[in-house]
Amino acid sequence: MNLQDFIHFVEVGAGKRVFKFLLPCLALLGVVILYNLRTWTNFSTPEAMDSAQLARNIAGGKGYTTLFVRPLSMYLLQEKNQGKSPAGSAPDANADPAQVKTAHPDLANPPVYPMVLAGLMKILPFHYDTGLKSGFWAYNGNFYRYQADFFISVFNELLLMALTVGVYFLAKKLFDAPVAWLSAMLVLGCNVLWRFSASGLSTMLLLLIFLGLAWCILKVEELAQEPQPDGNWILCWSALAGILTGVGALTRYAFGWAIISVIVFLILFSGPRKFVNVLAALVAFAIVLTPWVGRNIAVSGTPFGTAGFSIMAETPISPSGSLERSVHPDLTEVLYPEFYWHKFLTNFGTILNSELFKLGGSWASVLFFAGLLLSFNRPSARRMRYFILMCLATFIVVQALGRTWISDETPEINTENLVILIAPLAFIYGAAFFFILLDQMDLPIRELRYVVLGLFLALCCFPLFLAIWFKSTPISYPPYFPPDIQRTAGWMHDNELMMSDVPWAVAWYGNRQCTWLTDDDQDDFFAINDYIKPVSALYLTMKTMDTPLVTGCFRSGANSWGSFVLAALSRNDIPKGFPLRHAPSGSATVSSGIFLTDADRWKITTSTSP
Repeated sequence: MNLQDFIHFVEVGAGKRVFKFLLPCLALLGVVILYNLRTWTNFSTPEAMDSAQLARNIAGGKGYTTLFVRPLSMYLLQEKNQGKSPAGSAPDANADPAQVKTAHPDLANPPVYPMVLAGLMKILPFHYDTGLKSGFWAYNGNFYRYQADFFISVFNELLLMALTVGVYFLAKKLFDAPVAWLSAMLVLGCNVLWRFSASGLSTMLLLLIFLGLAWCILKVEELAQEPQPDGNWILCWSALAGILTGVGALTRYAFGWAIISVIVFLILFSGPRKFVNVLAALVAFAIVLTPWVGRNIAVSGTPFGTAGFSIMAETPISPSGSLERSVHPDLTEVLYPEFYWHKFLTNFGTILNSELFKLGGSWASVLFFAGLLLSFNRPSARRMRYFILMCLATFIVVQALGRTWISDETPEINTENLVILIAPLAFIYGAAFFFILLDQMDLPIRELRYVVLGLFLALCCFPLFLAIWFKSTPISYPPYFPPDIQRTAGWMHDNELMMSDVPWAVAWYGNRQCTWLTDDDQDDFFAINDYIKPVSALYLTMKTMDTPLVTGCFRSGANSWGSFVLAALSRNDIPKGFPLRHAPSGSATVSSGIFLTDADRWKITTSTSP
């Protein structure tokens, strides 16, 4: 092939289509590589580590069991299982009503995302050892990147690519090709969505599910507007909307409230058989959700396990997440509505002031809210906007009431952020409004439109450019340093119980059963140690060691963990009667925190990995 033939092939031949898709794919691959080399970090969110360790147990054939044991979970299982004992029977010393001496059932996570990750772990060659010495995983022979974290992040980045494609086709169906391309580029250039994909959270999977739900709603609306609506197809799409809402609820429980928006939309816009369509959606939703709710009730007596108590978090019932860390929670005030009303108003104001109008961290969200006042020509675009607004209102209420300590632990990038689910759809409407404004601009030459478009896109993507430009370390320390966590866990036996202020990290990186740090080092600690299962080791990180001196130590009482750490570090004094008094020294020293155990285990075993 000579030069002239090649030019013809590229400009008007089959090569035109090849290069049309090849160049964007190569550019996308370059962005992915740059982002992971310069911006990616090991997991820093408790939910990501919790889901990952649960998935590993599932992939390993251990069932839906967890190594991260919440004291509240122990309480629920005790309440459920102790009721099974015959009245008047003598207590059994080997009884395990809290199910900690064996595999502990998980009561916190819905099943879809851990099951997906478990399948991924079956397919890919996951390595859970921090001692990988290859160039990418290590730096100067030292730990640098955790391979399992990286694989999960890349999987979620692939979901982001799939979301981009889905947004393109939905935008093209609602508007036109230019809006579709701009919407897709806004999604792909959104730094917040990249951070969610790299975090290892279930958000990217849930975004895809929500996009599929929006597609079903659009199909229902389109079919209902035909001169002779096909009731059977509308019924099928309504049922599929219910199924996807159920699957979304099994990915994140709070998403289940989206069924309210689905029902309202079907009543308003699904045609004369609207109540039949609503019934189909509800039945499909119930069929998907009921088996898992039944499992939770059978295991713990509650429909959603420990997740169902999130509405009580950050109220006087459970300040600072104390309810989940309590073996004997006080639930006498759960029926005080003023607690929940105050929580809602406080968090509602926070969402409005700091989260809603920076939706997705892009200027396109501002155009979305401005475009709400417009009347689009296509009925489907107008009515889809109503569905988005209903979902947004629902998510704001649910997010405000469901906020817990997690939102303070990792602001914005957490599973409690439901408003982010609206971002891709908001980008579509923001892009449509931008083109309306662009058409109103009096430009001297038409080609300047591309300059304005490029400037707008660059402005929206600028946070991603900055994130890639300034290289960050992949180690999420403090408080997570996987080699230290893995080394300390390697001193323990498989059937022993640890306690830590980062139990999710011990469960994931250390592969050892670990309960959450109790409210104090006396009553609650001994309630577990003496009556449920002996605590064989205590691992405290900078989360506890950096506790404020006055509020965390002096004003928290003599039995607080802050006072415990202060005494241990300043006076080398461990409270009298505390059973864990052995600490490593010399080469066995734990640099990332305090490690106490019941024996000099580092002298007995040299294992450095779980």
